[in-house]
Amino acid sequence: MEEFVVLVNPEDDVLGLMEKQQAHINGLLHRAFSVFLFNSKGEMLLQKRASGKYHSPNQWTNAVCSHPKDGETYLEGAQRRLREELGIQSELSEKFYFIYKADVGGGLWEHELDHVFVGHYEDESDFNLNKEEVEEVRFISMQDLDQEIAENPGNFTEWFKIILEEYKHHF
Repeated sequence: MEEFVVLVNPEDDVLGLMEKQQAHINGLLHRAFSVFLFNSKGEMLLQKRASGKYHSPNQWTNAVCSHPKDGETYLEGAQRRLREELGIQSELSEKFYFIYKADVGGGLWEHELDHVFVGHYEDESDFNLNKEEVEEVRFISMQDLDQEIAENPGNFTEWFKIILEEYKHHF
């Protein structure tokens, strides 16, 4: 089944729909969201993308990152993908949005107007991972995350490194 993304201009006015992979080939600006989940120790939840993903397989990234469907709000999309990818629910609050463009290899680009949400999640045993999307999950301290990214940047998605820096800038 083809997935479509919502193409937008920098003001978030809808320009139309395009098949997701084609939008990534063309590097066209489209709607996206990113979810950061933290536990009570302040550790961030990371997911390792499944090996079958068409780009950035087996790389670590934030809890969820995806695209709202046509007619769906950013928040609705973020909550949907938490259920679809991780099998969980969490109350989310939007913190900021920004535009970025990242080369993700293989002639593909992420060019997104990205709304960033933050939530809380505690129970590691409660996940019901969709193995077509997610290989595994783990919590990590921000200090250890910074060290891992510095030592092995190729283990993390390009967009996560960009979004993480933007997140730190806002907080």
